[in-house]
Amino acid sequence: MIDNLEYNTEREHLIIPEYGRHMQKMINHAKTIESKEERNKLAKAIISVMGNMQPHLRDVPDFQHKLWDQLFIMSNFELDVDSPYEKPTKDLIYARPEPLKYPQNFPKYRFYGNNIKTMIDVANTWEEGDMKEALSFTIANHMKKCFLNWNKDTVEDAVIYDHLYELSEGKINLKNSTEELSDATSLMRSKNKFSSNKKGHQKKNSNNRQRKRF
Repeated sequence: MIDNLEYNTEREHLIIPEYGRHMQKMINHAKTIESKEERNKLAKAIISVMGNMQPHLRDVPDFQHKLWDQLFIMSNFELDVDSPYEKPTKDLIYARPEPLKYPQNFPKYRFYGNNIKTMIDVANTWEEGDMKEALSFTIANHMKKCFLNWNKDTVEDAVIYDHLYELSEGKINLKNSTEELSDATSLMRSKNKFSSNKKGHQKKNSNNRQRKRF
């Protein structure tokens, strides 16, 4: 009795495990039947059983088409029966999809991020005036903050102006501006303030959880 035990590691690989091993054996048996008429009858019976195993999919469009495709897949495309749908081929089912074309952005100054380039492109479309100048300085301040996040040391405004001039292809020039950007301490203080508020909020909630209730 022990000699007749079967282990899953020694059994045949299940192509679609959701249907179980008995369904796979039924399909393998159908392939051995010589009469095509008998094979067709058995194939329809197998399709009926497969449909009963997934009643929640009966309202799905092309449900029967999906079952017949799965029947041929589980038979390794070797079952010769008459299907009401076009018989799928192995090349079609296992065809590899075309690789997706992801945007390849390799900015020169990666520490600024890709959004900075988008903001600069938008600023280039604006007409000259106070609004564009204000946007340009906003972008420059954000660039300075990104630079400080990457390099904790101070950075001169002239460096930010040079990078902005280069990234805008010479269309935004703040090199001769007398206005200074925000101080590095104030830029980093806003980040630290937000972090401290978050920690205080967590600590407050923690104290509430530890409070005894009677």
